[in-house]
Amino acid sequence: MTPAGGLPRVPIGRADRPTLAVVGATGAVGTVLLGLLSERADVWGEIRLVASERSAGRGLTVRGEEADVLALGEDVFDGVDVAMFGVPADVAAHWAPVAAARGTVVVDDSGAFRADPDVPLVVPEINAHAARTRPRGIVANPGCATLTTVVALGALHAEWGLEEMVVSTYQAVSESGRRGVETLREQLAAVAGAELGVHPGDVRRAVGDTGPYAAPVALNVVPFSGTPAEDGWTDEELAVREETRRILGLPGLRVTATCVRVPVVTTHSASVHARFEDEVSVAKAHEILANAPGVVVCDDPAVGEFPTPADAVGTDPAWVGRVRCSPDDQRALELFVCGDNLRKGAALNMAQIGELIAAERAGE
Repeated sequence: MTPAGGLPRVPIGRADRPTLAVVGATGAVGTVLLGLLSERADVWGEIRLVASERSAGRGLTVRGEEADVLALGEDVFDGVDVAMFGVPADVAAHWAPVAAARGTVVVDDSGAFRADPDVPLVVPEINAHAARTRPRGIVANPGCATLTTVVALGALHAEWGLEEMVVSTYQAVSESGRRGVETLREQLAAVAGAELGVHPGDVRRAVGDTGPYAAPVALNVVPFSGTPAEDGWTDEELAVREETRRILGLPGLRVTATCVRVPVVTTHSASVHARFEDEVSVAKAHEILANAPGVVVCDDPAVGEFPTPADAVGTDPAWVGRVRCSPDDQRALELFVCGDNLRKGAALNMAQIGELIAAERAGE
């Protein structure tokens, strides 16, 4: 690919390290992933940036160098060791097997393969070993709603044995991509300075088109995230259940989830009721969580210290606060968790999985 007025850019690379392809490099997750690749340990050789035909030829910066975006096609996977897919599920469903058939290990962020028993579902802080067994040559990233809570719950489960989880998630609009963010900003502009939210339907009339959501998201919460599934659930709520079970290795774990859309640009939150096999205490929970990789405890409500999306956005950990023992059950904890849905909820977890696979290749 030749940029206007110049010679072709040399691919970013080091021949002695594995080659990486970032598929969906121009999207929301891809953009965050390129930043992470520049921030984290440099384990990659050549990095190929891949997107749809309409984005081909664009120049993007990664690791301080500019590279041209290549159009998605079979040939872009030639010689690629690992490909990280940040694309819609239908695109991943078609192209991930194509890449895997050419010897590339695919790390996929979409929901296309999360329920496939031949595709490991991996959170490196919890089940890094699972990434080594990949019959289809694909490793799946869990959904961002699951990733909001599972790192913290995994640490508590290792100590006390998780028996049941009831969770309500409060999900940011960036999960819906650029359209979700644009919808929220347009709706906020429409209601700004107006005396709205005091009569039934006044917000809905003011914003008009509700975009990708069933109801206005500005000045509102929408208790329905995902698409309709059986018995009144959404696919996201059922996914939280199944993904948490798979990651923790607890096929019979009782999980109930309610997924709610809130007027936040980026960073999901969750209110969690977790019941364990053993008795729990707040002091011990603080100790476990403070020593858990990928978790930060922020929990002193008396002085206003607890996680919020506005404070957690742009950071990597799961932030945990409002840790309380259930007043009616000595084996249950209540907690509130925040996590950036584009970082640990998507791009960071992919980067961590990719680093595990790169380490395998280095040891061969």
